[in-house]
Amino acid sequence: MFAVTAIGILICMLLAMARALLGPTVYDRILAVNSFGTKTVLIIAVLGFMSGRPDFLDIALVYALINFIGTIAVLKFIRFGDMGWPRNVLDRDTPRDNE
Repeated sequence: MFAVTAIGILICMLLAMARALLGPTVYDRILAVNSFGTKTVLIIAVLGFMSGRPDFLDIALVYALINFIGTIAVLKFIRFGDMGWPRNVLDRDTPRDNE
């Protein structure tokens, strides 16, 4: 039963990868990569359950957190172009000619 579930998740991962490669906009690609990461969390959990190793669930949770933070960081970079740092903070460290 869980083998069928794992195969179904792998098929969904292939479809998400196809959307990531063929997506018409950058947001479609980011959504597809996020979906691929979510499916990866599911496959890690299912494989951990199938092999009788409950520590795989901890690995799946850590991967889910990394996937979420990475998606937010990429979206913020796409929106602001520089991770949203204020301009005066970046300019404060550079020496000026008139000083």
